[in-house]
Amino acid sequence: MNVTQSTTIHSERYHDLHLSVDFERETAVLDGTRMKLTFKAFTLLAFLVRHPGQLIPRDTLLLLVWGYGADIRTRTLDVHIRRLRKCLGNYGNAYIETVFGVGYRFQPCRAQVELEAPATSAVMALGATAGATQWRWKMEGNPAN
Repeated sequence: MNVTQSTTIHSERYHDLHLSVDFERETAVLDGTRMKLTFKAFTLLAFLVRHPGQLIPRDTLLLLVWGYGADIRTRTLDVHIRRLRKCLGNYGNAYIETVFGVGYRFQPCRAQVELEAPATSAVMALGATAGATQWRWKMEGNPAN
């Protein structure tokens, strides 16, 4: 789906475990505290939030948020993304994903447990256990012998 031709009707609010965005009132609240955002920062956040999971190209954001054409070379988007992440605190990198050289993607918040869980798969855990067992066998002798 082309972002500039989106026909999806969006509700007037976004809400998850940490972030609430009221598009009509142009307000954003993070963990119960109202975020202090400039007009452009809110516009950028609102655009990303309205297209969750979609990779939005840099040129599209520059055109639709700032009105810049493809011939304009600027770092304003990067600066605004950095400031927006700072406003989002510890969740900044979780909410806003950078796809280097392409654009940005808003990732809705997953369950808190999932965000805080260690990135260890069952295979990695079994591998760690097997490694510890092998080390113990070398140090103490193989108990099977």
